[in-house]
Amino acid sequence: MRNTLFPLVLLALPLAEIAGFVIVGKWVGVFGTLGLIILSGLVGTLLLRVQGLGVLRQVQADSRLGRVPAETIGHGAMMVVGAILLIIPGFITDIVGLILFVPFIRRWIWKRMAQRIVVRSSFTQTSGANPSSTMSEQVIDLEDNEYERKPNPSSPWSSGPDPNGPKLGS
Repeated sequence: MRNTLFPLVLLALPLAEIAGFVIVGKWVGVFGTLGLIILSGLVGTLLLRVQGLGVLRQVQADSRLGRVPAETIGHGAMMVVGAILLIIPGFITDIVGLILFVPFIRRWIWKRMAQRIVVRSSFTQTSGANPSSTMSEQVIDLEDNEYERKPNPSSPWSSGPDPNGPKLGS
């Protein structure tokens, strides 16, 4: 069922958008229709920029607090899709794009999608032996005198007797 639905939507969407252009064109005229299309593209670009920066700030805040920003990333992805739909010329895609910017609709979609999405975080990896202990708990605290760096003479990055390395032909 899903395999046949996607191509049908892909074929029907341009036809529906053309019909939308004709209907809106009859109501507001050609220049009004063009103005609305240009305006929706500009609004989509502006929303993508403003909301995208807000989502990045929220992801950083969640990460600083040690929380996995799964919901924030999901909402951000929906807003990016909504902004792209606003940028694409067409009134049906504009309506769907605007709907994706409504917070309670995004929360409703997220509740439906969250059961199928797994978000992994590098901050809270659990070890196989003890799932309750995380990698962040495995901290080794050393004093300055407890650690000594010994250069490796065979390493090309170590500062040995000749920092320029061996000379060619010698």
